[in-house]
Amino acid sequence: MPVVKVLTDGIGEIDMRSIDAYRKRDGYEQWKRALLHLKPEEVMEYADKSGLRGRGGAGFPTGRKWSFLPKNGKPRYLVCNSDEAEPGTFKDRMLIENVPHLVLEGMLLGTYGIGSHHAFIYVRGEFKEGFRTFTRAVEEARAAGFIGKDVLGSGYDVEVTVHRGAGAYICGEETGLLNSLEGKRGEPRLKPPFPAVEGLYGMPTVVNNVETLAYLVPILSRGWEWFAAVGTERSKGFKVVSVSGHVQRPGNYEVPLGTPVRELLELAGGLRPGRTLKAIQPGGGSSACIFEEHLDIPYDYESLAKAGTMLGSGAMVVFDDTTDFVKAAHNLVRFYAHESCGQCTPCREGGIWLERVLERLLEHRGLRGDLDMLHRVSSTITGTNLCPLGDSIEPFLRSVLLRFPEQFEACLIS
Repeated sequence: MPVVKVLTDGIGEIDMRSIDAYRKRDGYEQWKRALLHLKPEEVMEYADKSGLRGRGGAGFPTGRKWSFLPKNGKPRYLVCNSDEAEPGTFKDRMLIENVPHLVLEGMLLGTYGIGSHHAFIYVRGEFKEGFRTFTRAVEEARAAGFIGKDVLGSGYDVEVTVHRGAGAYICGEETGLLNSLEGKRGEPRLKPPFPAVEGLYGMPTVVNNVETLAYLVPILSRGWEWFAAVGTERSKGFKVVSVSGHVQRPGNYEVPLGTPVRELLELAGGLRPGRTLKAIQPGGGSSACIFEEHLDIPYDYESLAKAGTMLGSGAMVVFDDTTDFVKAAHNLVRFYAHESCGQCTPCREGGIWLERVLERLLEHRGLRGDLDMLHRVSSTITGTNLCPLGDSIEPFLRSVLLRFPEQFEACLIS
């Protein structure tokens, strides 16, 4: 099996939440090295040459994202996005609760790499334990001299702020997150300007995911060549995949990108005894399903896109033959309808209409025209909103509506 231990090394075996335990495993050595021996542009070069892509959903090349920051002399900010609320995803929560200092060191490296002196981490409101654990890690790192003024005598000042959200899915979208961080209503901004030009407090800002920043530590430790040698031509390195649903061993599995979907399913213990596979969401709630004929495709950004879905944040939700896909679709659509910020009409209105139609089908009061409406409304929502939330409503619904029409037709009156 291709399971590896990079970010997940030691999790479940030893307690690495304290700074002493982390430093026994060479913790903060790369932060020391960067401050005392590397220039910020060299850290950026490591991120770029490694081929590291964003692990939060979009998969955008990290080094290229950093390079968009304008050289205009304004203060720069780095924001770590830990507002993990995508249905089926639970990797970032694991990291901030179990290896907070690894995430923090990655944040510090990223902050230095972009030439910033202030990093923020936005933690999902429901992650109470993660918030407490990470706040304690920041306090320990500050006491050890890794955060503050003139860190390690390098002349470099850096500050870290831990901010807890209020439980809104929309704040996982980077500009909605920035608004919330500023104390405003958490709703997406019109782009351009993009955060790299005008982000937090109107200053150049980089927003990176927890997993993305954490990988900076082993990339600096082992070299960008080591990371770039793993995975596929365009999807480099490793990925923590959250596998859940109808499997025997749900959990987080760290694998090289390009690992076949079938092997990921086997890592999670396979299906429950006596059951058969019906569908898999490979990228969490926002992704369209793949099916049995797709089991041998590589789990990477390009292969999944070619199959009509996406890798997203790396959440594989498995459905067996016990699944009521009308109920599953209603559950997911209801979530997105509820979490809409209401700023864009197609998302605000379309989500509610889809929820109402699916609710009618669940009550076996559906009309023949309802299925046409599901197709029409879901496709109309896509691509017409300021952020991807509206686009997230359609993929799962459309994929199961096309694959299992008999389940939906069974809910019609006639």
